[in-house]
Amino acid sequence: MWLKPEEILLKNAFKLWVTEKDNKYFVLQRRRGYGDGGGGLTGLLVGTLDTVLDSTSKVAPYRILHHTPDSQVYWSIACGVTKEEIVQHWDWLQQNIMRTLAVFDSSEDITSFVQGKIRGLIAEEGKASLVMEDDPEKFREAHLRFEKWFELPPEEKLVTYYSCSYWKGKVPCQGWLYLSTNFLCFYSYLLGSEVKLVISWDEIWRLEKTSNVLLTESIHVLAHGEDHYFSMLMHLSETFVIMEQLADYSIKRLFDKEAFQREPALSDPLQITKRGLEAHARSEQFRTFFRLPREENLLEVYESFLWVPFSHFNTLGKICLSENYLCFASQDGSQCHIIVPMREVVNVENPDSSSRALTVCVRGKTALRFSEVRDYQRLASTIRSRCGISASPQHSASSEVIRGECQSLINHFEDNPEDVTLMVGQKGSSKAVSTEALMTVFHPQDVENLDPKMLKEKMKEQSWNIHFSEYGRGTSMFFTRKTRDLIVRGVPEALRGELWMLFSGAVNDMANHPGYYTELVEQSLGTSTLATDEIERDLHRSLPEHPAFQSDTGISALRRVLTAYAYRNPKIGYCQAMNILTSVLLLYAKEEEAFWLLVAVCERMLPDYFNRRIIGALVDQAVFEDLIRENLPQLVDHMTDLSFFSSVSLSWFLTLFISVLPIESAVNVVDCFFYDGIKAILQLGLAVLEYNMEALITCHDDAEAVTILSRFFDSVTNKDSPLPPTVQQAPVGNSDKASHFNVDISELIRGAYEKYGHIRSEEVEKSRKRNKLHVIQTLEDTTKQNVIRVVSQEVRFSSSQLDELYNLFKRQHFLSCYWTMQSPALLHHDPSLAYLEQYQLGFQQFSVLFSLLEPWAFCSTKNPLCFWVFRLIDENQDGLVNFKEYCCALGFDLPEDGVIRKSPERGRGKVDLQAYLKQWQNEILKKEETIKDLPRINQTQFIQFSKTLYSIFHGDPKEESLYQAVAHVTSLLLRMEEVGRRLQEPSSPPESTKPANTAAAEESSSTEEASTSPEGSDTSSSHTSQDVGADLSETEWSFSFEQVLASLLNEPVIVAFFERPVDIQTKLGQAKAAQLKLKTNK
Repeated sequence: MWLKPEEILLKNAFKLWVTEKDNKYFVLQRRRGYGDGGGGLTGLLVGTLDTVLDSTSKVAPYRILHHTPDSQVYWSIACGVTKEEIVQHWDWLQQNIMRTLAVFDSSEDITSFVQGKIRGLIAEEGKASLVMEDDPEKFREAHLRFEKWFELPPEEKLVTYYSCSYWKGKVPCQGWLYLSTNFLCFYSYLLGSEVKLVISWDEIWRLEKTSNVLLTESIHVLAHGEDHYFSMLMHLSETFVIMEQLADYSIKRLFDKEAFQREPALSDPLQITKRGLEAHARSEQFRTFFRLPREENLLEVYESFLWVPFSHFNTLGKICLSENYLCFASQDGSQCHIIVPMREVVNVENPDSSSRALTVCVRGKTALRFSEVRDYQRLASTIRSRCGISASPQHSASSEVIRGECQSLINHFEDNPEDVTLMVGQKGSSKAVSTEALMTVFHPQDVENLDPKMLKEKMKEQSWNIHFSEYGRGTSMFFTRKTRDLIVRGVPEALRGELWMLFSGAVNDMANHPGYYTELVEQSLGTSTLATDEIERDLHRSLPEHPAFQSDTGISALRRVLTAYAYRNPKIGYCQAMNILTSVLLLYAKEEEAFWLLVAVCERMLPDYFNRRIIGALVDQAVFEDLIRENLPQLVDHMTDLSFFSSVSLSWFLTLFISVLPIESAVNVVDCFFYDGIKAILQLGLAVLEYNMEALITCHDDAEAVTILSRFFDSVTNKDSPLPPTVQQAPVGNSDKASHFNVDISELIRGAYEKYGHIRSEEVEKSRKRNKLHVIQTLEDTTKQNVIRVVSQEVRFSSSQLDELYNLFKRQHFLSCYWTMQSPALLHHDPSLAYLEQYQLGFQQFSVLFSLLEPWAFCSTKNPLCFWVFRLIDENQDGLVNFKEYCCALGFDLPEDGVIRKSPERGRGKVDLQAYLKQWQNEILKKEETIKDLPRINQTQFIQFSKTLYSIFHGDPKEESLYQAVAHVTSLLLRMEEVGRRLQEPSSPPESTKPANTAAAEESSSTEEASTSPEGSDTSSSHTSQDVGADLSETEWSFSFEQVLASLLNEPVIVAFFERPVDIQTKLGQAKAAQLKLKTNK
């Protein structure tokens, strides 16, 4: 079997291994004690050793090593149990690899190629084995176990499951890991010990792959302040990718809706599958690497060789196809890659069956020849169909002409690579907007009078022109190490806008949307929004020292670009720092190009940077802190709290160093950013800190450190800049101190690439995902603390109780969002709102949570009390309540012992009604400014009040006594009302007393029926109201609050019911355990 290439030590290895075959690059060895001959005494000892060892530690008797003639390092690449198996691998290497290795010049390239090829073979074998394991019947059985063990709602969708070990303390529990749309679950049952774990993805703070002395490799999950480790997974990397995707999906959907709306593939939580998540992860990585629009998805991948004209050899890599792009990346990803828009493809040559090759002809006299493609015919057909190229007989004549032209181009291309050009036709710019970069208008180059700086600028342009002639120009240019070297040296002023467009991918966005910017400008100009007001406020703060923005030309262009983008993306609108970045873009790019560059930066290269919470910038600051720990340990030892660097570096990330560096130096940083992305900013940040290491270590406080860095940035210059002094930005610090030393920006950038160029973009993206969970959870925790601080002033809950209540409230909000896209709570959730308004509950969610926390355990979930309480606290009548309103709705009076009681009386002995009413009246007088007088309740309201009491008492052990008490209260109130009316109307006939007595009797008798049936209570109350209303139609009866309260206090069983103590901690624990089972009704 093929092995992941690992370096091995051969100092004493030949005593244990015998070489069977070897050549210039590979060695086939047999372990002593196996095969023919046995190997004498040494072989006997080795064989005995291998037999005694545990089966998991046995060494395969055959292996293949890779090495190069000028290196002493050997790499194990294959092993075999039988000689036939290892010989089969050896023969494959001889037939498929040996002839290819001859074209490489260096040993490093040979080793890199072999390692990449072996990894590719392992990946192909892994795919085949995974397909075989997809057993629908087994998955169905696993789904049944998942439902049985965890008792989650039936809507919860199981995505996949794995066998693994969960470490509970220092003891591993072997069991099954279940990954569903909203939960991570684990179950184990061994020797009578059951372990059950349920963690929702939105509760996870950290998710990462780790290794330590005890665990070689495991997955670490941090949730609720507890660490969980899962190990011994058969496909750990695959498991981690799925977990990472599910956690990211949950974060986007529930916390960061701006990002989630850009993911249509994951819109329905009930349709998430393992295959879909894996495809989404691959597409995300594909788009990030090639800087493609977010609409593109990776559809097909082919391994092949590409003829590289500038190196005169075929390089191994992968062809990646999306809806509108054909991309190729070499094996290590850094040697070269190319992006070909399908719109630029003019023809696809008929495949060559002998070499399994096909040639793609691109507009601009370019031809790309791919060979050794496994399914070359399918690839050719796919490209033709996506480009709209016909291969039918009626087009054969034109095809022959094109084929002849392509073949002549290929021949010329191979013989004269220096003559190859890849010019791409440019789209005409709109006449409605500025068609020139501001730098060409306010600083035109004087071609007749060239000073030394301008001569050097022309030399840079010549170097780039030579590069274009060799590697191509435009959208189909080869990206290589030489391209990066030229970027580090500095981009000439005349080419800056063109290269920014190319490296960022904005050139493709603009080509795919002709006329889009002009339409946006026409639609957005004249609109008045909060964003446009902020834009107008910041227009004259954008590079005010530059002449371009001291005139109406530059200001108007800046206004149009920012307003158009705010109109295009209202979720972002306008944020500070966008004006500074756009100003620099307008200096070197045309107005429409500057708009598309801004789109590329805000929506692709710096995701989630420009919003109210600047999550993207906070995530990259966390990545920066990790890199400081890894690369600057001396600084970390001195400054253990790295939060200072997070605060001071925020402007570095938001403005790409434009706000801290002089403009002539900052544009060189922007050059690197558009080529390498955020990696370039991270590298430069590390270089800046290292340059000032000694000064930072000796500083005593943060203010001194800020002064040191500010003075350093003021000293950074660009000695090659051709800009005149009127354009260049003067240092903002003390000029005397800054003049002592100067740092050239080119040297600073070159040093950053030399020392920190090993940082890979893939690792940065992984670190971004890992830190995003922690950043968002930290923001959520800050929101919770602010809400608790505000609410604690209004209620008498302790901070710990409010913390648990908030968690229950937030969880109830999420439970209404887990299984539907149309939840009112989800639609109304807006992280940009005030803290109290970010999470709100509708009536259905409120009723479930209210039933869990109300002190009457037997109360029905749909009781009328819940409805009236919700209406009472929903003051703005929008159908939603926030956490503060919910806590006030509980209305609990909490004494110091933490036990809930509804009144100051203990219910012991007879209640002194007069004293109680007097106390209540005194409380009203004290709060007369905040408590309004309660109106009298009429007949209908009193009937509803009685129904509510019956509903509250239903299911209580003393239900019958409570119903009798309610009947007595009703009878008493009716008699009181009748007596009051008779006193007010002495001339009323004596017959008027009959209805009251009759009603009271009927109410009393009907209560006996109600004691066995709650429906009977509704009927009796309604019947009473009908009888009374029939005889008192002329004079409606009503009751005051004092009358109702006094009547209720006259019934000890009712007083005892409402004064029954409830332990709030126990109630909160019960609510937490039962919350998942009481899923919100739709």
